[in-house]
Amino acid sequence: MTQRALLFSSACVLWLGLAAPLLAQNGAPMNLVPQNAPASQAISKQAKTIDKPAMDAATAIAKANAWFNANLNMVADFVQLSADRKRTDGQLYVQRPGRLRFEYARPATLEIIADGTSVAVRDRKLATQDVYFIGQTPLKFLLKEKIDIAKDTQILDVKADERSVMIFIEDKATFGGTSRIRLVFDTLNFSLRQWTISDPQGYETLVSLSNINLTQKPDPSLFKINYERFD
Repeated sequence: MTQRALLFSSACVLWLGLAAPLLAQNGAPMNLVPQNAPASQAISKQAKTIDKPAMDAATAIAKANAWFNANLNMVADFVQLSADRKRTDGQLYVQRPGRLRFEYARPATLEIIADGTSVAVRDRKLATQDVYFIGQTPLKFLLKEKIDIAKDTQILDVKADERSVMIFIEDKATFGGTSRIRLVFDTLNFSLRQWTISDPQGYETLVSLSNINLTQKPDPSLFKINYERFD
């Protein structure tokens, strides 16, 4: 895989990545998997705790749709564990429909910005910017004005226990082929806490959200892409 393809793959997975650190009930990250463990190991360890359904699939999907459609704005901290086992963090900004920004904390130099039409992957250190159509990315459906998971994606499975609900979906129309996505919700208020994406090449990125603010409206300037040059 080329360096540019790897960069875009990482950007795609980050749209809704599931972080290796699992969230405790209060929403704070709790690292239950060593930082040098493969992402697949992290997934396996969590999946073992969710094998007794506590909620039927139709109810879980309806609750997920309701949460997304009730919250057009979100500001949150995120922690990412990439396929190469590198751990980074930063802030996530969402303003639906169509707008999103992943801003990495230093020393990382990457930014991912969606302005409603396109997605820009920017590297401040290299002063580069690659732009793609939103339709090429996984999780594009989560930036729609009206979200219907069952209609917009193919649902593979739903698993639940007393603490969390996991919805497994598939998107066959992403850059390079099919991506598989797992969304993880907290059953207390059915808010999105984690997700994982396996890209068409099999690379997995895990990201976790904390300090979620659903009332703060992000500054619109955060979602502007300069198509002429990179500053």
